[in-house]
Amino acid sequence: MKLPSPNRLPWRALVAAGTVLSCGTPPLPEPGTTDASNTQVSQAALSWTLGAQYDATKSNITFSVYSSRATRIEVFVYNAALNEQEKARYTLTKNANNVWSTTVPVSTLRTAGVAGTMYYGYRAWGPNWPYSASWTKGSSAGFVSDVDAQGNRFNPNKLLVDPYALEISHDPTNPSHTDGTVFASGPTHRNKDSGTKAPKGIVLAPDTTSYGTKPTRALKDDIVYEVHVRGLTKGDSSIAAAYQGTYKGAGLKAASLAALGVTAVEFLPVQETDNDDNDVVANSTQDDNYWGYMTLNYFAPDRRYSSDRTPGGPTREFKAMVKAFHDQGIKVFIDVVYNHTGEGGSWSSSDTSTYNVLSYRGLDNPTYYSLTNDKQNSWDNTGVGGNFNTRNPVAQDVIIHSLKYWKDELGVDGFRFDLASVLGNTCEHGCFNYDKMDANTALNRVWNNLSPRAPGGGTGADLIAEPWAIGGNSYQVGNFPSGWAEWNGYYRDTFRKDQNQLGSATVTPGDLATRLAGSSDLYGDDGRKPAHSINFLVAHDGFTLKDLYSCNSKNNTQSWPYGPSDGGEDHNISWDQGGAGADQRRAARNGLALLMLSAGTPMFNGGDEFLRSQACNNNAYNLDSSANWLNYSLTTEQTNFKTFAQRLIAFRKAHPALRPANFFSGSDTNGNVMEQLRWFRPDGTMADSAYMTNASNHALAWRIDGTEFGDPAAAIYVAYNGWSEAVNFKLPWPFNGKSWYRVTDTCNWAEGSGQVASPGSETLIGGENTNYGVCARGLVLLIAK
Repeated sequence: MKLPSPNRLPWRALVAAGTVLSCGTPPLPEPGTTDASNTQVSQAALSWTLGAQYDATKSNITFSVYSSRATRIEVFVYNAALNEQEKARYTLTKNANNVWSTTVPVSTLRTAGVAGTMYYGYRAWGPNWPYSASWTKGSSAGFVSDVDAQGNRFNPNKLLVDPYALEISHDPTNPSHTDGTVFASGPTHRNKDSGTKAPKGIVLAPDTTSYGTKPTRALKDDIVYEVHVRGLTKGDSSIAAAYQGTYKGAGLKAASLAALGVTAVEFLPVQETDNDDNDVVANSTQDDNYWGYMTLNYFAPDRRYSSDRTPGGPTREFKAMVKAFHDQGIKVFIDVVYNHTGEGGSWSSSDTSTYNVLSYRGLDNPTYYSLTNDKQNSWDNTGVGGNFNTRNPVAQDVIIHSLKYWKDELGVDGFRFDLASVLGNTCEHGCFNYDKMDANTALNRVWNNLSPRAPGGGTGADLIAEPWAIGGNSYQVGNFPSGWAEWNGYYRDTFRKDQNQLGSATVTPGDLATRLAGSSDLYGDDGRKPAHSINFLVAHDGFTLKDLYSCNSKNNTQSWPYGPSDGGEDHNISWDQGGAGADQRRAARNGLALLMLSAGTPMFNGGDEFLRSQACNNNAYNLDSSANWLNYSLTTEQTNFKTFAQRLIAFRKAHPALRPANFFSGSDTNGNVMEQLRWFRPDGTMADSAYMTNASNHALAWRIDGTEFGDPAAAIYVAYNGWSEAVNFKLPWPFNGKSWYRVTDTCNWAEGSGQVASPGSETLIGGENTNYGVCARGLVLLIAK
């Protein structure tokens, strides 16, 4: 039996679309340089004191944990992670800042029988379960209630993971222990002692592994590649079997991703989650959690992705992977999940007693979680059992400190925040309200404390929001605080509708132009730049690029290895192009071309460069299978598409006119006179307001003045035909002494390894007023030289 909680639900399918620190911590230090070729900052120099830390001589260990409501906390120290009782236990003392701590000499722990690695966890008592001297492990001595009127859920029978542990020993349920009930409260399970089975923190000495020199590239110049760290190499026969699916294996792919043109790899969650369950039942999705959006600890690198699982091994191997990417000039972003945790919510909607008690909940439930008004249940704005209390300053500290740790100690360059509107919540219990202007939200604290990267590049972190959650005023695309980048859901939906819903969806040429030019309607009103629009057509949750143009609807009920997966969005705006494979590939070429030719920061999903398919499964959150790992045995068509993608990426990187730092001057989707960017009708005349606002028009061309950007091309011209029949485009003026040359035509006639011309081998087309026929649902890219 696994953790029988809503944290096993296919939650992703439910998604529609300078501060004073608490806990007595000193102010965060000013950000400095982040060249990790030098020795890393020691653990003693971290800007917080929580967790288990050695002193400078490694002679003593101080255990520190926060709780404002506990009446007693003890630390239990173990010599082994599983199936052994503690070797020692110590009572912690609370200070005026509600930090409980004790310092223990290492020699004392050795004498007690802790011979090697030190594993530890906490037990806590509070108002709903006061301390009793007669309490023993597994007893009910002192028990009053599973939850009291203030929302406390203390239970000393549950060993608690330290929120600040830098590594943890194992997942709650795993191949050697499948009974998740030992971690539960409630009348049936409250007296089950979890000590021998619970995950434990590992006391780590400071690590000096280098993570290399961080790239300082501006976000506008990035090509973001979203991928699962395990899926990247688990099916890659070119990687040694011992390293497939690991941080080490991922690092070995850095050179090939650099050759593809990727400049930032964005990993799905790599903080500890409950994915050891994936191995319990072979060839099954039972209780599997492949994506990893149920975080157990915000500091610890997930040990399942490490080939070295000895204590300290995951940390060292993660940093070595980061260095491998940095050595190729590639940034490392990670997807972080601060809106909810792996503890989940109530076991049933009618039971307010039975909850998992693994860490935060057993230490200070109302501090770490948003609760209902009566404080008897979790407040749920994520669909997975309850919100992390992102309004509370102490819970915010966990967020800030863990981000600082991943950035400054582990070398991460940027973060994508899952369901990030939850971090903009302005109330703790019984409500949800997003307000970007409130200075005390977690969103604004992150911005003020994490040294964000400037738009022009430099040191710092790139901050990217998934700007929606579930319910309330949580859909906030374009409405995040100034400086934040966002996944642009409007970009995705506009081009999906235009490509796949001709005749049934209303998309005007002006709608296309707004998205192509960087979505100034969303990001231009608060000083943000085009790069703050993370443009994407597909992401991990949903169809792949191939399936977007090959599937009319989801098919998630398949047998292993393509399913079954429950849930999944029904409104996919997809179309199989009439079932013709060549037309499906053309549609994918159009999608990728539009992505790479748009102002903003492009992102695509791992394997999209060679048309990876999930056989129409659009919610593969639970598929830790060969069907969900990248398969590098490519057909001729896949190889051709990969070449197409590689050359288009190279074209974007070679042409700064496609990566504007600011919104195009004079860019007006109503057809007014423009300077850097001009829109054209197929007949070669300027597109006026009447044309741009007419949803019956399905063809649009545009020219960017390359001389304005120091571009190697005098001009770039794109003609896009979204119509179901061929359209003739009359080419505009290519500037004095210049002619138009074809870089690519996405139409079927051109499909092959040379569909995108190498620099210098472009085909001469002609000058002003030259006619160029673009096939139905095709795109042509020209340069003037």
